[in-house]
Amino acid sequence: MSRIVNAEKKKNLCARLARIEGQLRGLQKLIEADADCEKIAQQMAAARKALDKSFFSMVGCMIEQGDQSPEHVAEMLTKFA
Repeated sequence: MSRIVNAEKKKNLCARLARIEGQLRGLQKLIEADADCEKIAQQMAAARKALDKSFFSMVGCMIEQGDQSPEHVAEMLTKFA
C-alpha cells in the first residue's frame, strides 16, 4: 500500500479537493435554483475534470515516490482511471 509522504504535495491535493467540494456545493445550489440543465452539465464536467486531475496528481506522487512497481501503478490506472 502506498501513501503520499510529501507534506507539500499532500497539502496541495487536499486544497484541490476542497476547491472541488466548493464546486459540488455550487452545483447543488444550481440544481436547487432550477438553473438551466446545460449550465449544470457544464459545471458537472468541470468538477469531473478537476477530480480526474486530482487523481492523476496523486498517481504522479506515487510514481515519484517509487514505492510501487510500474505494474502496480498501471493496474491502478486501469482499474480506476
